[in-house]
Amino acid sequence: MNSGSKLMYGIAAFLALMSVIYIFGTGFVGDDGYLGGTEWVGVTALILSTALAVMLGVYLHFTSSRSDILPEDWEEAEVEDKAGILGFFSPNSIYPLWMAGAVGVTGLGIAFWHFWLIAMGAILLIWATYGLSLQYGLPKEKH
Repeated sequence: MNSGSKLMYGIAAFLALMSVIYIFGTGFVGDDGYLGGTEWVGVTALILSTALAVMLGVYLHFTSSRSDILPEDWEEAEVEDKAGILGFFSPNSIYPLWMAGAVGVTGLGIAFWHFWLIAMGAILLIWATYGLSLQYGLPKEKH
């Protein structure tokens, strides 16, 4: 059993205990200090939260039994054991700046309710997204 399923089972046990306390607390004491009735919305919310935590714990328990040991479960794990490939970040791309400008133009168009400015910002945003997505996918020019 990994740490995620233990955590979810612990949360489920806590919520089950709190729902029992809540049922007795609202069942015997009213807002004005006299005997009251059970407040069913809170009881329902706590019971459904308990069921959700149990379902997540069971799911994490079953998936952890079918997978390898994760670095979170090692006693002597280092931070580097969990770190994976972060990806490639372009150091000199102009397209994030173009995207920010396009979002700004679109925002100004929405703020002042000018449809031509909204359309121009949307076109610029589509162009900048296209350029950013295909920045390294297109072949170099040969001239």
